Amino acid sequence: MTRVLVVNAGSSSVKLSLLDHDDTVLAAASRPTRGGAVDRDALADLLASRPPPDAVGHRVVHGGTEFTAPTVLDDHVLDRLRALTDLAPLHQPKSLAGIETVGAALPDVPAVACFDTAFHADLPDAAATYALPAAWRERYGIRRYGFHGLSHAYASRTAAEATGRSRIIVAHLGAGASLCAVRDGQSVDTTMGFTPLEGLVMATRSGSVDPGLLLWLITHAGLDPHAVADDLEHASGLTGLAGTGDLRDLLARDDETARLAVDVYLHRLRAGIAAMAASLGGLDVLVFTGGVGEHAVPVRAATAEGLAFLGVALDLSRNADAGKTPIEDVSAPGAPVTTLVVQAREDLEVAAGTRRALAAVNR
Repeated sequence: MTRVLVVNAGSSSVKLSLLDHDDTVLAAASRPTRGGAVDRDALADLLASRPPPDAVGHRVVHGGTEFTAPTVLDDHVLDRLRALTDLAPLHQPKSLAGIETVGAALPDVPAVACFDTAFHADLPDAAATYALPAAWRERYGIRRYGFHGLSHAYASRTAAEATGRSRIIVAHLGAGASLCAVRDGQSVDTTMGFTPLEGLVMATRSGSVDPGLLLWLITHAGLDPHAVADDLEHASGLTGLAGTGDLRDLLARDDETARLAVDVYLHRLRAGIAAMAASLGGLDVLVFTGGVGEHAVPVRAATAEGLAFLGVALDLSRNADAGKTPIEDVSAPGAPVTTLVVQAREDLEVAAGTRRALAAVNR
């Protein structure tokens, strides 16, 4: 059995956790990202006076079409991952920085990359394909990749085991946000696409925008394409609407700008869930996970209220108290759709993938 150090370098923080062979968390630390690097002091503190890891598992956002399963890291793999940076500029550099920092600290410990795109690698062609010229799609590998796959995989499996039901929508809501429609354990549709910009309104990312608008800004308004790309990643979403990406602040405010930002966020979220239900041909279970999904009681309530036509209904008391245990049912009694709040545990998904990858190469 393998003790795994999990490194999860997200858009706003780096989370480190040391999991024993039975997935007991021996130690954990979280730090804001600092220039995209893992905090060396946090790493040293985590490892001090504890059993050393047998392996390191890294969450990596983008695996492209080449990496569709957990992969043992070597120089060739790292070169291929660097080549994917343009497709996930907010995340990929942080993942690579984490790999380099931890690799320098633990040079003799094998490392594995686990990919957010892998869960969506077998999306149906209808969901994965953009209506673009074939020459573009073939030459540049253009398709809908999907992201947050580690979270979607864990949350949907947890929901299926708890309910025995098969048509599941996972709402991973945090600084980044996406939906995934899961049928019998398989991703059949998702809101993020070629990059993590597509889909829902997020903390700093725009979500889906008319491509004609972007072309107009570049060709008619004269904006620099690199500046447009940067603003779509870092100055849009809730930040662009109301000056902050922190939904807690916006929910606490009582001004027109904050209300509009929350209304736009919820409008896109409800519409996206309805679209995912159409992809599934119905809905059995709705799962909220991620920092917002687990803790923003008003967001869950307002989302459910707008989805009553799908059979979603919450018990207000359960909803108000949720977020304290790994999985909680917040459904109203008799509701046709089961609504769950599931704590995000990407670390468990990464640890399991790391063990599988190492077992495969050691056979």
